[in-house]
Amino acid sequence: MIAADSELRSLLTDADRQKLSAICGDGVRFDEPLAPYTSWKIGGPADAWVVAENEEQLAEVMRLCARRKLPWFVLGSGSNLLIGDGGVRGLVLRLAGEFAAIDVNDSGVEVIVRAGASAAMSLLTAKAASAGAIGIGSLAGIPGSVGGSLRMNAGTDREIGDFVREVWVQSPAKPQAHPVSVHYYYRHTSLARDAIVSRVTLAFERGQAQAVREEMQERLVRRKRTQPIALPNAGSCFRNPEGDKAARLIEAAGAKGWREGGAEVSALHANFITNTGSASAKDVASLLARVRRAVNEKFGVDLQLEVHLVGVFIE
Repeated sequence: MIAADSELRSLLTDADRQKLSAICGDGVRFDEPLAPYTSWKIGGPADAWVVAENEEQLAEVMRLCARRKLPWFVLGSGSNLLIGDGGVRGLVLRLAGEFAAIDVNDSGVEVIVRAGASAAMSLLTAKAASAGAIGIGSLAGIPGSVGGSLRMNAGTDREIGDFVREVWVQSPAKPQAHPVSVHYYYRHTSLARDAIVSRVTLAFERGQAQAVREEMQERLVRRKRTQPIALPNAGSCFRNPEGDKAARLIEAAGAKGWREGGAEVSALHANFITNTGSASAKDVASLLARVRRAVNEKFGVDLQLEVHLVGVFIE
């Protein structure tokens, strides 16, 4: 599919650019390539790359989006995401500063973790493990931010939603940070599409810190051994169908090693697609469709994407 010129044209006026610069200062860049900010190292330019350092700045940006009806998208760690080669129209938001804070408290009975949405899951799990947070190992190795992990209810044998006590969000309709109730499902939640997670409180049963750290380290070593982390990737591409594993189905369909341009189905883990160095979004999207079609033809299973496709996809 060839994108129309209108899909590649910036939506921002000069007044929009001036207002964004007034709100976020040097935290705003225009026509910014997004590939460096994604784990696949793929993606065209954003009309505006906007870094918000605190809830008040984000609220101001949200008010501008509401007033001008500008589309926006939050880009956290850039994992679990494929951005089109034509980039993203409107604003791409990165939360930083206060949003990266992590605070761990040990009550003797529970380990309470308060974290901003842009805090790295790797740092959160390390700090929580050192405090003896039982269950934190199930979140170890997730290559994402707290906000993104919560929105997709990330995890392994247990999911982040199992530990959530409180979630605060912001949106164009209600810019100030406010608490919301969230329901958690396999790889998605009840969070509204226009809700930006700003901060989260998690609670864990307290155990022996050394035992928790050892268990988490074992999981990380196993993950490193079974996943192609040496090459750019976005994690698992497809959700596991009920009662089965997407990786097993893809491998049984003979798709391991398949390539489209610079994109390749990993020989180490069939549910991973790696960027071998020159992959475009078109390459990855074509390979995703080819794999999905092969599994459906062989097993009658319609695999559902776990990665999110965002932006303009072009030939």
